[in-house]
Amino acid sequence: MITLRQLRYLTSLERHRHFGRAAADCAVTQPALSMQVRELEREVGAELVERRPGEIALTDTGLDVAERAAQILTATRDLVDFVRHRDLLSGRLKLGIIPTLAPYVLPRVLPRLAAKYPQLRLDVRETQTELLLDELGRGELDAVMLALPVEGADVETLALFDDAFLLAVPASDARPKRVRVNADDIDQERLILLEEGHCLRDQALAFCATPRHDAPAGLGATSLATVMQMVANGYGVTLLPQVAVDAEGRDSRVKLLRFSDPQPARSIGLAWRRTSPRRKDFEALGKIVVDALGVAASKSSK
Repeated sequence: MITLRQLRYLTSLERHRHFGRAAADCAVTQPALSMQVRELEREVGAELVERRPGEIALTDTGLDVAERAAQILTATRDLVDFVRHRDLLSGRLKLGIIPTLAPYVLPRVLPRLAAKYPQLRLDVRETQTELLLDELGRGELDAVMLALPVEGADVETLALFDDAFLLAVPASDARPKRVRVNADDIDQERLILLEEGHCLRDQALAFCATPRHDAPAGLGATSLATVMQMVANGYGVTLLPQVAVDAEGRDSRVKLLRFSDPQPARSIGLAWRRTSPRRKDFEALGKIVVDALGVAASKSSK
């Protein structure tokens, strides 16, 4: 009989392509994992793994089985969630969040969340959008907080608030703070952005209408704090989300300018698997976020 353990071992092997790393991921010995995978092969009557000296690869059948196994494991986790989480925001919740939100949202949200829902155990994972959505699909995360829209028929989303952009320039910039600026006012040769992979970079480029092949260099920066230090020291300008202003806009060497209406903004929301039974938990979490940040709730949701 095929077991969930065997399916979990195979999906880990598919991710790591190495028996040792897969065994460490599953917290078992390598011989135990190998034995269970061989037993799975006997059960299905097909070779799933090509074993070569120093490396392994999944056969075409193995890849198909691993994909279906991941779906079964995700559905199983959702079933467990349905049974365990009868009380609102109780038990364990694994939340993913993008780096341009985490340091500015979490310090304001976590105290309120702990005070109102003391039975909740929140595990937070901070990384880029693509990785978060991949982990969400595999059932490793329950929900993610990120910039919308999110593509994927298997994902449901809830818009929380709109996060306006400001133009951050060195304090020596001649324009007074009260002056409203437009996209055309941005010196694109001096535009400093995060490195490739950050959705904020893509949003800034879309607003500035900069062709990808002429896009400004990301300078390898992985955080807004680094980018803002570049601006403060006169190396260029950048777009700063409103949610980060309190933390990143206090430097006297930086001036923040508002854009003319309609102001550019990103839509922030939550995303989760459509099969998840915890929609009420995510809606309650979203309300906590909106209340903690003191922002107007978004009127659009999906």
